[in-house]
Amino acid sequence: MEETRSGARETAMKILYQISILEKAEASYDLDEIFSRVEGRNKEFIESIVNEVILKKEELDKKANTYLINWEINRLNKVDQAIFEIAVYELLYTDTPKKVVIDEAINLSKKYSEDAVVKMLNGVLDKIYHEEDKDAEWVSNCQSVDKIY
Repeated sequence: MEETRSGARETAMKILYQISILEKAEASYDLDEIFSRVEGRNKEFIESIVNEVILKKEELDKKANTYLINWEINRLNKVDQAIFEIAVYELLYTDTPKKVVIDEAINLSKKYSEDAVVKMLNGVLDKIYHEEDKDAEWVSNCQSVDKIY
């Protein structure tokens, strides 16, 4: 396993892909056993991403579907779904710089996906990024108004 965050995201994507294939086949799996094969300093980071994406999958897919025009995430292949879900999770729930999240997802998508999916991913993540910026600005403005009164 690579010792970089990029490598960790790729490992998380592979684990999520593996899990989705096992679930589709209705095969049982032990997440702890899967994690036991992960080594390196980013093991905790990988486990966190995988666990949170599994936990929040429905919400992450719904958010992605909001911006997928005439498309749904479940129509993408399992690798692309995992890349989308990791990126949307990181955009919404981590303090990783948003541009880093988007760059990492685009690079992963370029490695494993078709050009059309890369463009789709870029568009969706850009829209989520700007939506989150607007929400943060609105909250900040509300807090400023509260200080005045």
